[in-house]
Amino acid sequence: MKVVVIGGTGLIGSKVVTQLRAEGHEAVPAAPNTGVNTLTGEGLAEALDGASVVVDVSNSPSFADDDVMEFFRTSTTNLLKAESDAGVAHHVALSVVGTDRLLESGYFRAKQAQEDLIRDSGMPYSIVHATQFFEFMKGLADLSTVDGTVRVPPAKFQPMASDDVAAAVCRAAVASPLDGMVEVGGPEALFLADPIGTALSAAGDPREIVTDPEAGYSGAPVTESTLLPGPDAELATTRYEDWLAAQEK
Repeated sequence: MKVVVIGGTGLIGSKVVTQLRAEGHEAVPAAPNTGVNTLTGEGLAEALDGASVVVDVSNSPSFADDDVMEFFRTSTTNLLKAESDAGVAHHVALSVVGTDRLLESGYFRAKQAQEDLIRDSGMPYSIVHATQFFEFMKGLADLSTVDGTVRVPPAKFQPMASDDVAAAVCRAAVASPLDGMVEVGGPEALFLADPIGTALSAAGDPREIVTDPEAGYSGAPVTESTLLPGPDAELATTRYEDWLAAQEK
């Protein structure tokens, strides 16, 4: 079947395209650099022509509160309308574990707005809630750096490899719509400071990491368990240490 992957040239999207094509599907990457812009609608109708499934793994180019809200509201609204017009049968969106618990963050308010639009659209859908990617440990450090020191809360999370995230998205895309959400995560619950510290050490980054109970996550206060998936989550098997060792080869 034809699957259009919005954000299909990015980290997750390119992997989704590759995996779906390997399974024999017609996977079409759609992004501004392929002539498809969900904010303006440019190229959207043409890309969706004949599509059975649309997978949205796009992300805002700016994480400023107003910008990210505008991106997800406008992009999702345009996308859902174009899907309805094209007769698309299934909308799959990638979101984040704990989104509804992190609404003091502008980014997560925007992700919640995206999810609400999808649920209220009448379009058959599946939402994949994934934990943070291994590839984003340095990005988390950058977001958490204050005066040269990385300050993270004493919270746990279950990060996962982007290959495993893409695999979960592909499973959702080829299955029947859930009209609901599935959680996916990594195999281990780790304190934020540990894999972030490992990533910085591997990169020769000298920044000190401090566990600070007053520090938030993307601007939102968290407890030890806020970022963890629930007991019914589908857990991947790739461990962070094994993934990191593979990157260094």
